[in-house]
Amino acid sequence: MSKRALVFPGQASQEVGMAHDIHEHHASVRELYTVAAEILGYDLAKLSFEGPLEALTETRVTQPAIFTASAAYTSLLPRNYAFDMVAGHSLGEFSALYAAGALSFEDGLRIVKVRAEGMQAAGEEQPGTMAAVLNLSRKDVDKLCNHAGKRGIIQAANFNSPGQIVISGEVDAVHYAMEVAKNMGARRAVELKVSGAFHSPLMASARDALAEAVTQATFKPAQVPLYANCSAKPATEPDTLRENLLAQLESPVLWEDSILQMIKDGANSFVEVGPGKVLQGLIRRIDRSAETSGIQSQADLEELA
Repeated sequence: MSKRALVFPGQASQEVGMAHDIHEHHASVRELYTVAAEILGYDLAKLSFEGPLEALTETRVTQPAIFTASAAYTSLLPRNYAFDMVAGHSLGEFSALYAAGALSFEDGLRIVKVRAEGMQAAGEEQPGTMAAVLNLSRKDVDKLCNHAGKRGIIQAANFNSPGQIVISGEVDAVHYAMEVAKNMGARRAVELKVSGAFHSPLMASARDALAEAVTQATFKPAQVPLYANCSAKPATEPDTLRENLLAQLESPVLWEDSILQMIKDGANSFVEVGPGKVLQGLIRRIDRSAETSGIQSQADLEELA
């Protein structure tokens, strides 16, 4: 039997204007953005729809903006639109929790606000960076990080798809690793525009506030399995969902493993809900036979209906 999986984008999928069309069409979405403004203390709708992009790209704004846009699209899915499992890339895990009925929009956004502010502050306190390394095996990236480790903290942060692994750590260590990667046969090593070394020990200072926010939020059992970034395994129990969110902060995003596990568990159709098409591209690289599509406009929703 074919199964449908919903997947949710993370940071770097933001674009000025995201969710603007559904905001104009649906009072329920306007209400969602009103609630968001109350929780965040600034006009998220204005920043999301009008920019400027520099402001929208700040971690403390980007994460709530993408979470809110993804939640808005999710809230408009037809009632009879069935799905069997969910996953989200990094920040997207919060959108996945909302879609699975494990977290309310309000609680999800409150945690995302704390996470985003904590990650931005951690990046300012302990400057770090990230780089995508193309066409090296996992084994080679391990060797690369071990070798570059003499220049500072560095580790693999995202296993996105075969031949696309992101490394994260102290600036000197990452820059050195980029040079070495080319000598090891990497096709390219590209520094990412990020405000810190996400999914690395340099995010440790964000953990306590995140743990408190996660503890204060109400988690319900997920109605469908959520495949966690930190383990690539399905989870539905509130305690496990909580633990996974904390583990995710400093540990690698096992995206390729998660998708392969979902396919093994019967998923053959993946629908990316939220801005951009990054995940659809990664999923096609992981398994060419997987069906991919996206919901990121009013037109997409009308097609479903």
